[in-house]
Amino acid sequence: MAEIPASIAAFLQGHRFVVAGVSRDPSQPANAVFRKLKKAGYEVFPVNPNVSEVEGVRSYDNVRSIPGPVDGVVIVTAPRIAREIVRQCGECGVKRVWLHRSFGDGSVAEDAIQTCRTLGIDCIAGGCPLMFCQPIDFGHKCMRWWLQRRGRIPK
Repeated sequence: MAEIPASIAAFLQGHRFVVAGVSRDPSQPANAVFRKLKKAGYEVFPVNPNVSEVEGVRSYDNVRSIPGPVDGVVIVTAPRIAREIVRQCGECGVKRVWLHRSFGDGSVAEDAIQTCRTLGIDCIAGGCPLMFCQPIDFGHKCMRWWLQRRGRIPK
């Protein structure tokens, strides 16, 4: 199996995660990330200011409203929203952010990456936890291989 990049290994060593961008629609990528992290044994909090519950779990309006410390935030929103979520992470002392992207731009936005740098937040720009969180399904193994070779996620 391919070695996991240090930034991703450090992210996945956390225990309490936020997934920003979960939806009422369970087929959305953010929901898949939410379910995968929960199934892998992490404590996961969904964030979407437009819903009160996601897949039977209370949804929070923002990162600031999560009780207790957060080890990392996976941002699976439109890029224009990512910077604000990164700012919330900075306010809450979150030290790791993952900007989700497979094909297209995903949540990766240059201003969000720069805000991470400014706030001292470790930022993974691209890829998806489903490409690294065990067990990895065949489709995500293929996407990981392809996107790494295109420079779209850490090698």
